[in-house]
Amino acid sequence: MALAAGLAVANIYYNQPMLGLMSHGLGDARVSGWIPTLTQLGYAAGLLFLLPLGDMLERRRLIVVQFLVLAASLVLAAMAPGLAALAVASVLVGATATVAQQIVPFAAVLAPPEKRGSAIGSVMSGLLTGILLSRTLAGLISTAAGWRSMFWLAVPIAVMGAILMGRSLPEHRPRHPLRYRELMASLVKLWTGEPVLRRAAMTQALLFGSFSTFWTILALRLAQPPLNLGAAVAGLFGVVGAVGVAMAPVAGRVADRRGPAPIIALGAAATILAWAIFAALPGLWGLIAGVIVLDFGVQAALVSHQHLIYGLHPEYKSRLNTLFMTTMFVGGAIGSFAASWAWRQYGWPGVSVLGGMLPIGALAMSLMHWRPARAVRTSE
Repeated sequence: MALAAGLAVANIYYNQPMLGLMSHGLGDARVSGWIPTLTQLGYAAGLLFLLPLGDMLERRRLIVVQFLVLAASLVLAAMAPGLAALAVASVLVGATATVAQQIVPFAAVLAPPEKRGSAIGSVMSGLLTGILLSRTLAGLISTAAGWRSMFWLAVPIAVMGAILMGRSLPEHRPRHPLRYRELMASLVKLWTGEPVLRRAAMTQALLFGSFSTFWTILALRLAQPPLNLGAAVAGLFGVVGAVGVAMAPVAGRVADRRGPAPIIALGAAATILAWAIFAALPGLWGLIAGVIVLDFGVQAALVSHQHLIYGLHPEYKSRLNTLFMTTMFVGGAIGSFAASWAWRQYGWPGVSVLGGMLPIGALAMSLMHWRPARAVRTSE
């Protein structure tokens, strides 16, 4: 399940180190702004409209079918003759890649109570590894064989995910399945009735918008003089970012002892610091140091926010995850689009200002509601 989750989520990040090659290949500069944005909006739509199906349908079949539709969407991306076709394929890839988020709650269902945390942690480790190494793989493959080759390679990988899950998972039907309309209505009630959930989701959306700002523009920044580096180097930054993510579980353990609020504030502050490093040290070493701090800050806040919201309604974990993750990825999509605009208008200085302003807003929100966040933890 950890392997399958990583293989699935990787698909929404393949395009980031390839944007320069894709823009050149299709002869359309708009690719760098629209494609990462639409992929993340597709993922957000999948989280909102597909993820609740796990409470309606037999889970194993749902996961297998979603993997197969993902494979078909990747074929469309690989064959896209222009921006319009690639845009449609990107939305479909993003939406169907949410099969990764179908797998995570299923792990919690299958694990015995005393091993549930360990099982979820293992699957999330696979998911995070997929996020990080996707950029490395895409950078290397696209440099060697072109950007379409990466999408063609992803097709059998998605089919492999379907086969792996079909052979490994047991059947599982919901005990009390709800109708789709009832599921969606319950999401509205959760969102309107839980201010802590809304604040957590909006704060993480700002941080993920900052995260997406960097990763959307990285390949374009590296291609500029004096760096003059290609997609392969942009992909290798995923490995560099693993250093920051590897430190994030430490933040989770601190959140268990001291509450999530200080770690959320720390994550926002670290994200601000990352953009200060990018602005002050515009060379390669500044990018390397900054991305470690950036990935740590965003991931530490994410772990702590999940710690916070999952205590609100333990029986509604999937639907809480739907609302939280959907809002987060909408923030990421907006960050990608705004970053592309800032890059065209003002270059790297404009991107740095945008990337730094978003976590400043997140830090303000986290400090403004520090007390309520601690109060929620005490009441669990």
